[in-house]
Amino acid sequence: MEEAFVQKRICLMALLGSLVFVGCGSGQSTNDLIEDLKSSEEGDRIKAVRLVQLRKGDASKVVPALIESLQDQQADIRWSAAIGLGHFGAEAESGLTALEKAQRDPDARVREAARVAISRIGH
Repeated sequence: MEEAFVQKRICLMALLGSLVFVGCGSGQSTNDLIEDLKSSEEGDRIKAVRLVQLRKGDASKVVPALIESLQDQQADIRWSAAIGLGHFGAEAESGLTALEKAQRDPDARVREAARVAISRIGH
């Protein structure tokens, strides 16, 4: 019961975060968002990580970018990247090793999001 609540809470927070930023970057291409994931500005990276995961049709580009974002210095970005990988399900199988490592992240939210993502990927 508690696990289901946590999963729903993570999904809700990711959705709300994405909706907050949709107006700020909806005109950006997937490539632009991926480039913003490397920005020196935390705000650009957080917007990008939350928007890029909505680009399901570009999984071959987005999944590697989200895997790389699991290494970001900011916990909110790592957390969002883990959630995003979970949204891609089996298409994010290449991220399993990085997600397993993220289960040892110092931030509890990142650890939980990584665990949930792994379960969604199917392993």
